[in-house]
Amino acid sequence: MMDTRTGISQGAWDDAQLLWDYHQLHHTIRPCSVIIGLGSHDLGVATHSAQLYFEKMAPLIVFSGANSPTTVDRFPRGEAVHYAEHAVSLGVPRSAILLETHATNTAENFRFSREVLQAAGTPVTSILLVSKPYEQRRSLATAMKTWPEVDVVCASESMTLSEYVDRIGSVKTVVDMLVGTLQRLVEYPKKGFIVDQDVPVEAVSAFQRLRDGGFDSRVIRPAL
Repeated sequence: MMDTRTGISQGAWDDAQLLWDYHQLHHTIRPCSVIIGLGSHDLGVATHSAQLYFEKMAPLIVFSGANSPTTVDRFPRGEAVHYAEHAVSLGVPRSAILLETHATNTAENFRFSREVLQAAGTPVTSILLVSKPYEQRRSLATAMKTWPEVDVVCASESMTLSEYVDRIGSVKTVVDMLVGTLQRLVEYPKKGFIVDQDVPVEAVSAFQRLRDGGFDSRVIRPAL
């Protein structure tokens, strides 16, 4: 395993660890009506969705996602399509997968997935929501805003920040994403995109230090 922490101070790493921990919810996994795997650059979402299917946590998976600038080269046929192909390669029956191939943001993931499930005649009272580890809290906040009548259980691959950095191969990329996600938890409720979140002052302070330290490629303007 390569060392990908080169160039980051211990203080910055500690701040990143604080955000990593805050973004995760540690829900107790239980059976739900459907698994929804949120498209992204991380194929681990599809892997974990398949694992939960094999554990009989839901009889059906919806993979949702078109492309973004960060995924179009990796998944040229679309995030959902590549996720489905990966899940099938792991043994998930293709008949147990529905595709939502148009969403380009998290709100659309839920809105369009709901339409796909309705078209398939699948009743949904609960969702087992699979995302990247650091997107659990924002994904839940978006689901609660967009699809409030369903119960949502959040799930991700179980891994440490160090392990995730090693997978991605760039500590700056990962910390930039942690910073951007934290900012969105603060800013998006003001825009009506997500429900309000209790963001502790320690997390805001860590965000500010990391942003001011150059981990800002995912920051939206105006910043905190």
